[in-house]
Amino acid sequence: MQRLDKKSRGKYAEEILDFLRNENIPTFRKTFLDLHPMDQATIFTVLDLNERALLYHYISAGEFSSIFQELDYEVKLMILNELHEAYAADMLNEMDADDAASFLAKLPENTRENLLLSMDDTEEAEVRELMTYPEETAGSIMTKDYIQIKASFTTREVLEYLQKEGPSAETIYYLYVVNENEQLAGVLSLRDLITHEPSELVEKIMSTRLATVTDSDDQEEVARMIQHYDLLALPVLTKMGKLVGIITVDDAIDVIEEETTEDVGEFSAVRGATDEDVTAFQAAKKRAPWIVLLMFLGMITASTIEQFEETLEAIVLLAVFIPLIMDSAGNTGTQSLAVIVRGLATGSLDKKGVAKTLWREFKTGMMIGLASAIAIVILIYFLYGNTMLAVVVAVSIFLSLSLATVIGAIFPLIINKLKLDPAIASGPFITTINDILGLLIYFTIATSLLHYL
Repeated sequence: MQRLDKKSRGKYAEEILDFLRNENIPTFRKTFLDLHPMDQATIFTVLDLNERALLYHYISAGEFSSIFQELDYEVKLMILNELHEAYAADMLNEMDADDAASFLAKLPENTRENLLLSMDDTEEAEVRELMTYPEETAGSIMTKDYIQIKASFTTREVLEYLQKEGPSAETIYYLYVVNENEQLAGVLSLRDLITHEPSELVEKIMSTRLATVTDSDDQEEVARMIQHYDLLALPVLTKMGKLVGIITVDDAIDVIEEETTEDVGEFSAVRGATDEDVTAFQAAKKRAPWIVLLMFLGMITASTIEQFEETLEAIVLLAVFIPLIMDSAGNTGTQSLAVIVRGLATGSLDKKGVAKTLWREFKTGMMIGLASAIAIVILIYFLYGNTMLAVVVAVSIFLSLSLATVIGAIFPLIINKLKLDPAIASGPFITTINDILGLLIYFTIATSLLHYL
């Protein structure tokens, strides 16, 4: 299977498209089908309606299924309307069951049912089973295309079985050994299979130290486990230990990407609006509530300043440093927020301990605050020649940054304890809270020392 680099993809694509447009079918099929499915999908997306119709005619439903799996949902939906019902059913039969289930679950009920009823009975049953699992669980992303063997098999028998069943499995690197009750008893790797004598029994060489998940486990936890143990696949069991599917590393990567995108959306208060296909209206609809909420929080900031109006009237120069105090505290808190959210997402926070992490963030804030305070003292002294003003701003910066790191760290921890996504403690929200805190510290110190200024 050939893979194209970015530089040669465009030129090579034009050559393949010329074969299709000129209906040089043998050459087109040979060159096009030799490509990786992702490159095939890239080429497919530049075809117009007539060219796509030609491709459907010259590429079988089974061959097209690997291309279809690589397309975005919106493109898949458009393509589905172009396909003959029998062709679409054959394509879905050839797709990985988990990918087919993921796509069909998003379709309108009538369309979904018509497609399911036109599929093969076995494939339909597998897809329907996968669709019964709640979203974002291990069951919803697992595949049922795996190799299952018995402990009484010899390695020779397993190899013969692989030759027959291997082509239909999503992966054959791990072979799953089950007992008479369909419960997982062990795993045999392909390496162990081919490095032992043909007469060796599976039960003698299989591994019984297993990493497993249940079908109700959260998909993010599953992806984290695959990443932690460097696995190519992970078996999925019921609560009774029955093997019902596997989750492969490519699905884990998709989950990590999906969860990361979701966290970035939460973190920046743009959840659901990060997709490039989202229209301006849809993006505004999703982002506006956060902006309005933050606007009202900003009113608290304004009222905080108003409470110290007399202090500002007495020393107008204090107003110059308001943006500096607010920005420094907000930015420092957001940094701590990012550290904690990442720690919770990767599981590293559990290993280090919450108290230790909070203490580290507080010390970090103190060090950053001290460095900033020294810099601001020097700057204010040379610009304004007011030593006491420099001290007020410097102490305010030091205290604000020290506390901002703690606030940025504590908020996501509290939200996580409430069983919510810690990323919803968004950057703008933490920034606003720390703005208010920084202003309170600044004006309290300035008011206390007003007669020295």
